[in-house]
Amino acid sequence: MFMVFMLFLLAGLAEIGGGYLIWLWLRDGKPFYWGIVGGFSLVMYGVIATFQTFPSFGRVYAAYGGVFIILSVLWGWLIDKKTPDTYDWVGAVICLIGVSVMLWAPRN
Repeated sequence: MFMVFMLFLLAGLAEIGGGYLIWLWLRDGKPFYWGIVGGFSLVMYGVIATFQTFPSFGRVYAAYGGVFIILSVLWGWLIDKKTPDTYDWVGAVICLIGVSVMLWAPRN
């Protein structure tokens, strides 16, 4: 369980961080190498996600989408200094419930 959580966390940070660096490069005029590092980080996201032990690509990526939403809310709060409102938190909790159902529901 710990490894599942850590891989989702690392993949999420790689994706959000990579996208953020590219955003800063293209929208805020940061040097081009910020975009290069961002692109590398996005590639690492794709690699990290493959280490999940769940057998279904689609299920892992769908569940990761919920984790990504939660991490994005936290990123916006901690990095962009945009305080989440009640609806952000409610939406994040709904996504977390959805991720839990998708990954750990009993299946035949």
